[in-house]
Amino acid sequence: MNETGTIEWGIVGAGRIAHRFAQGLAHVRDARIARVWSRRASSVDAFVQRHGGQPSASLDELLASHVDAVYIATLNDTHADFARAALAAGKHVLCEKPATLNLRQLEAVLEAARASKRLFMEAMKPPFFPLYRKLREHLRDDPIGPVGLVRAGFAVADVPHEHPSFSLNEGGGALLDIGIYEMFLAVDWLGAPLDVQTFGRLGPSGVDTFASVHCRHESGIAQIFCGLDLDGKGDALLAGTLGHVWIHEKWWNPVRATVSYAGGRVVELNVPFEGGGLNYETEHFCDLIRAGALESPVMTHEKSRHMISMCDAARASLGLKFPGE
Repeated sequence: MNETGTIEWGIVGAGRIAHRFAQGLAHVRDARIARVWSRRASSVDAFVQRHGGQPSASLDELLASHVDAVYIATLNDTHADFARAALAAGKHVLCEKPATLNLRQLEAVLEAARASKRLFMEAMKPPFFPLYRKLREHLRDDPIGPVGLVRAGFAVADVPHEHPSFSLNEGGGALLDIGIYEMFLAVDWLGAPLDVQTFGRLGPSGVDTFASVHCRHESGIAQIFCGLDLDGKGDALLAGTLGHVWIHEKWWNPVRATVSYAGGRVVELNVPFEGGGLNYETEHFCDLIRAGALESPVMTHEKSRHMISMCDAARASLGLKFPGE
């Protein structure tokens, strides 16, 4: 932090999600963009003209600068290497989902975080949204009983075939790009995955274009789907012994939830968000830095482990391996 207490950010990557992060950061107190690097210098120039900060000519130059934290907003296959490099340079790291391609890479990143005594968090946004927090609070005071079923899914059929989601070399596929959200929801409400069964298909490029995952967890069953070649609804269901919750579309950017109790009582929750939504996880991360924390109590390292373990098991069922695995 600088002399005013402002947390200075370095952004690795200058694509769509990086722009959304910058949009959200404008809503976070005492935080600003200081440095930006991407492999395409033209993208960096356009980014800093729009959002501020200084361009860095290389990743090494960004990591050698005075930034406190690094947000990794690049393609999936680069997350692990960039996170380890940033941690080794003494920077706190907020890494876009999925944190890594597989559990082996994640363990290496978490070891780097332990060795450097720096904060690392996977940027999984849903639990920080006002609606999700309100839902947690409501169910604590007015429960639906233990949640035993999580059902969620989303599929989009109009992704251009040149999009990185279809690239095997860049760690694409429906599971890592979409399914990781649903896997978070399952882990957050049901705990660790115990048994993963998957049906799906691989497309011409070798990545999964659709997957249906059924998983037995510590506390219940999850039914999730994700796809790149169908159009599917993006809502979610949490079923308990005394009622159920419907989180309306798009549940990962949640605004509305309907809580229905077994006796017929219904409670509607409607909590809008501002700043694009990424500001909430970023504000949480900044607060953790100020508190000297090395792990988020909300998006824990163990949850990241459980999520990527589910992905690993699902990909194994489909016969999907990324280069180098």
